This record gives sequence, structure tokens and C-alpha cells, in this order.
Amino acid sequence: MEHPPLLIPSIAVLIPCHNEESTVSKVVSDFRRVLPQAKIWVFDNVSTDRTAEAALAAGATVVPSREKGKGNAVRHMFSAVEADIFIMVDGDSTYSADSAPALIQAFQDASADMVVGRRCTPQEELAHAYRPMHRLGNDFVCWLIRKTFDAPIRDIFSGYRVFSREFVKSAPLYARGFEIEIEMTFQALSKGFRVLEIDTPYGSRPEGSVSKLDTYRDGLLVLRAFGSICRDYRPGLFFGIIAVFFILLSLAAGAAPIIDYMEYRYVYRLPLAVLATGLAIFGALSLCISFILETQLRYHNELHSLIRRNSSRPRKPGNPLE
Repeated sequence: MEHPPLLIPSIAVLIPCHNEESTVSKVVSDFRRVLPQAKIWVFDNVSTDRTAEAALAAGATVVPSREKGKGNAVRHMFSAVEADIFIMVDGDSTYSADSAPALIQAFQDASADMVVGRRCTPQEELAHAYRPMHRLGNDFVCWLIRKTFDAPIRDIFSGYRVFSREFVKSAPLYARGFEIEIEMTFQALSKGFRVLEIDTPYGSRPEGSVSKLDTYRDGLLVLRAFGSICRDYRPGLFFGIIAVFFILLSLAAGAAPIIDYMEYRYVYRLPLAVLATGLAIFGALSLCISFILETQLRYHNELHSLIRRNSSRPRKPGNPLE
């Protein structure tokens, strides 16, 4: 009896680019060498240099992505490309294509939905590989995520990731810029996708390549995005903290009127009593909002889980690295 041939999972390498003329051809060539069976896509995000021409010459399929911003480009990539395994990597040649087989192997072995290439840089290159405050910001946001989701995340801003088709086609994304990595991680954690981190080499940008990050502007955007995402994906915690804050202020403002009433059976500090009452009402409202939104989020995640279960396609057997 003849057995049907093994079906090899299709692999798509997705490279969002904005003005990476000096590096994109090397990135494309390296991935073509390491993953010859993969199709390589470069999404040219409103570049003003010869990024598209360089990518085409190196053998990539180039797609213009008209809405500026990495998040916009990522959403475009996820909606336009079909594959079984998706690899996303930046076009600045700071990540090693040689790590791709290990990332894919870990992805398959763990049946993961997202494998993050955790950046590892030699001590002597740290100053050149990271912008000022970048490492501090990464560590701070990762600490917040560990406290929020109890997840051992160590590198939230890595642009080197492997995704399952299920995640790419079902996780809603809204971020426009560099905060897209935070949103992808939050979506995966909040919706029960399996996330894994694997150490990968990370180097400094080659000469002539310029980072698009602005340390302070993008840092503020990331913190604002973190607060918004916390509000959306952990509303119980977010509004619970606000409720506790207002209740504590109410107790502080109301202490003196309460003492007056206990001693004299009369409230002499009426403005403080009114303020305490108002703060207590705000605290109670925030607490109610936290309960309501947490319940809605639970039902939303249950619905998303059912949709995933009914629409997911079984992963194809076989080794894509052969």
C-alpha cells in the first residue's frame, strides 16, 4: 500500500522595511541561503531610497505598503501573505538568518504559536547595538508584563519572531508603529497562544544604516501603548488599581470629618466630607467597571477560542528545514 507523500509546511519570511537600501539585500540573500524553500517577502513601507530595487535584485517579492508605520506594515503582511509558518525579521541586518532553523525547530517542538528571538549581544557591542535607554525601557516593560500576565518575557521589542498561521490570521492588531511588538505579545498571552523565547545573536547596524527609533518619543508612545493595552486586555487590573487609588484618597480626605463626627456628633469640615464622598463614588464606579469589563473580556476570549478551534487547520507533517 502506497503512502501519500509528506506535505512540507510552507514558510514565508516577512521583512518590513523603511529606507533599508544598504542592508535589505544582505538580509534577503542570507535567508535565501538558509531557507531556500521559503518565499521571502519585503513590504516596502513608504521608503524614499532604493530599498525596493535592492530587495528585488536580491530575489525577494516586494509589496508596497502605503501606510507609514511598522504596525501598519505588519498588519498588511499578515493579511496579504499565506503560509503555514511565518518568520518576521527586520531589514536592518541586525538579526542573524542562521538562527532561523533553530527558531523553526523550537516552534515545531513546542507546538508554539509565537517564538521570539531573544536578543543576545556580546558585551563589547552593547553600546553600538542598542539606542540610549533602549535596554532600560525593554527591561521595564518586560517587568510590567511579567507582573501583569505572570509570563517569563525577557525581550518584548525583538523584531525576530516565528508565528503560526493560526496566530497571524486570528489575532487582531491595531498598533501603527514600533509598539506593534508589545501588542502582538499581549494578544498572544491574553488569548492563550503559546509563546516561547529563544536566544539569538543580535548585532549593531552596519555602517550606513540608520535606526528609525527616537528614544524618548517612541519611549513615550510605547508607555502610552502599554497603558492602553493593559486597559483593553487586563481591565480588571487596570480599573481595579484606579478604584483602589480613589478609595485611598477618599479615606484620606474623609478621616478628619469622621473624627469630627465621632467626637462632636457634628461635621465641621463639610468640604472635606463632600470631597471624600465624591472620591468614594469614583472608586466604586471604577470597581464596577473592572468587574463588568473583566466579564466581557472572558466571554470575548471564550468566543475567540471557539473560533480558533473551529477554523484552525491542522499543521502539515514533515520537516520544513529539509
